Amino acid sequence: MSSRQLRLGAFMRPVSIHTGAWRYPGSYPDANFNFAHLKRFIQKLEYGKFDAFFMADHLAVLNMPINALKRSHTVTSFEPFTLLSALAGATEHIGLIATGSTTFDEPYHVARRFASLDHISGGRAGWNIVTTSNPDAALNFGLDDHMEHDERYLRAREFFDVVTGLWDSFADDAFVRDVGSGLYFDPAKMHILNHKGKYLSVRGPLNIARPVQGWPVIVQAGASEAGKQLAAETAEAVFTSGGSLADGQKLYADIKGRMDKLGRNRDHLKILPGAFVVVGDTMDEAKAKRAHLDSLVHYDSSVASLSVILGTDASKFDPDGPLPEIPETNASQSGRQRMVEAAAKNNLTVRQLAQRVGGYGGLSFVGTPSTIADQMEEWLMTDGCDGFNIMFPFLPQGLDDFVDRVIPELQRRGIFRTEYEGRTLRENLGLPRPVNRFFEEQESTDAAE
Repeated sequence: MSSRQLRLGAFMRPVSIHTGAWRYPGSYPDANFNFAHLKRFIQKLEYGKFDAFFMADHLAVLNMPINALKRSHTVTSFEPFTLLSALAGATEHIGLIATGSTTFDEPYHVARRFASLDHISGGRAGWNIVTTSNPDAALNFGLDDHMEHDERYLRAREFFDVVTGLWDSFADDAFVRDVGSGLYFDPAKMHILNHKGKYLSVRGPLNIARPVQGWPVIVQAGASEAGKQLAAETAEAVFTSGGSLADGQKLYADIKGRMDKLGRNRDHLKILPGAFVVVGDTMDEAKAKRAHLDSLVHYDSSVASLSVILGTDASKFDPDGPLPEIPETNASQSGRQRMVEAAAKNNLTVRQLAQRVGGYGGLSFVGTPSTIADQMEEWLMTDGCDGFNIMFPFLPQGLDDFVDRVIPELQRRGIFRTEYEGRTLRENLGLPRPVNRFFEEQESTDAAE
C-alpha cells in the first residue's frame, strides 16, 4: 500500500452540480429533495468507503432570472443539519459535513448545531466555513447590502475563534454524573468565554458537552488571498475549484507553504479539489455521456450561472462575442478570475463560456475507470492534492459507476482504503483531536497518567 492515500468527499448539494443532471435519462428528477434517494446515496458512498458526504448550503434561491431559476434543481433543498442528523442514523462511518455561514448566522447557533451533530453521529461532523457570496442572502436576514468581501473574511476569522472557544466550554471529563452525591458536572471544568471583539460579543458557555472529536473537522472552500490565509490558519480540509494539474500544484504549495510559516503541520490539512467524474466502458462512451449531459443545459440557465460567478449580468453581453472586461464585485473573487482566465485562454465566446459553466467548467475526469484512476494518482503523487471532492454527473448511475468501478481500481493500486481506519471523521482523515485550550494542562496530565 502506498504511503500516500487518497481522501474522497462527495459533493451532494445539489446531488449533482450539473444543471442538466435531473434531466439525464434514468436519473431521479427529485433526487435533491427525496430523503429515500439521499439515504440510498449515502449508504452507497459508505459502501465505497468515502470519507465524507458534503452537504453544501445556500441561504437564498440562486440570484438568477426566473427564466433560468425555473430550470434549476437547486431551487429546493433540505436544511443540512436536519438532513444530516437523519442520515447519521442510517450510517456508521462516513463523515457528515455541512455548511455554516459566518456572515448570516451567529456563532452560538453554529457551535450548538455542530456539537449536536457530532454527538448524534458518534464523532462524524464537519463544519464547512463559508462567508456566503450570494448577495440575495443578505435580503433574507434583514440587510439591504452584502458585507464587503475582505470584511467577510475578517468576521469569519473572529467567528472561528468564538465557535471553537464555545466547543471548549467544558473539559472532556466535566460531566461526572455522580448519582450518589447528586453532582452532575464539576463547575471547575466549565469555562465561560466572555468574548468581546470587533464583530461579535458572546458570553458562553455552550450548553452542550464538548464534541466527540473535540471539534468537528474544520472545512473551507475558496481560493482568494483572504480565503487561502484563513485556510492556512484554521482549516483541516479545503475544497478547491479544480483547474489544471499545474494550477492544483501551485495552490497546494501556496496553502501548505503558508502553514509552514505559521508552524502548522502540513499533514493536518487535506486539500481536495472538486472533480466532476464521468465513467464509461471506453473513452468515446464517456465523452458521449458528457456531451449528452451538456446538451440538456438551456442557455437561459447557463448564462445565469455565468452571471452568478462573474457577479455581473452576462445576459446583456453579445452571446457570440468575446467576454468583455469584468470589474471586481463583491461575489467570489476566485470564481470570477477563473472564468476570465478560461475565456481568454481558450478564446471562448460568452455562449461557449456559459455552456461550460451551465454544465460544469472545472476539473473533469472523463474516461474509463483505469484512465480516471491514472489521473487521480498523478494528482496525488505530484502534490496536486490530497484527494478529491467528487461531483457526480447524474444520480444514481453516476454514483454507482464511480463506487462500483473506479473505487476498486484505486484500491487495486493501493492508494485508497479497503476499510475505514476508525469511527470518527478525524480518525479516517488522519487528523489529530484538538486539545481543549482552556483545560490543556489538565488534559495533558490526564493523558500522562
